[in-house]
Amino acid sequence: MWDFPRPPIVVPDTREVTINFAGTQICQTTGALLVLETSHPPTWYLPSKDFLPGALKAAVGSSVCEFKGQAAYYSITANARVALKAAWGYSNPWPGFESLRDHVALYAAAMDSVTVNGIPVEPQPGGFYGGWITPDVVGPFKGTPNTHGW
Repeated sequence: MWDFPRPPIVVPDTREVTINFAGTQICQTTGALLVLETSHPPTWYLPSKDFLPGALKAAVGSSVCEFKGQAAYYSITANARVALKAAWGYSNPWPGFESLRDHVALYAAAMDSVTVNGIPVEPQPGGFYGGWITPDVVGPFKGTPNTHGW
């Protein structure tokens, strides 16, 4: 992960991702895109078409990434449960990140479970970053105390 570049890059990943929320499998895909950036575990972007219909609801607010552009937020909903602003995506990503269009990333900590090839992921530390830690990714990771300036 310290070999990941800055600016980040996007790479496809065909491992099976499953996401469970509120007792429902809301996503299953083998079409993930990973954003790899120095000091971060990968951020997994999943095709929005692979989410259960109605699971992604537009949320108020936005932010800007210096590389990817303006992000829109989504709440995750299932069985009358809501995780506010638990996901984000780029409807008009900046040059170099066009492949992220029609994909969303989400905070694994806000879900009941997130697995990659059946193995539970560990959320990136801290409340801001959305990376997923899998057994093939080695830290330390940005997000733990005193790492904001890395």
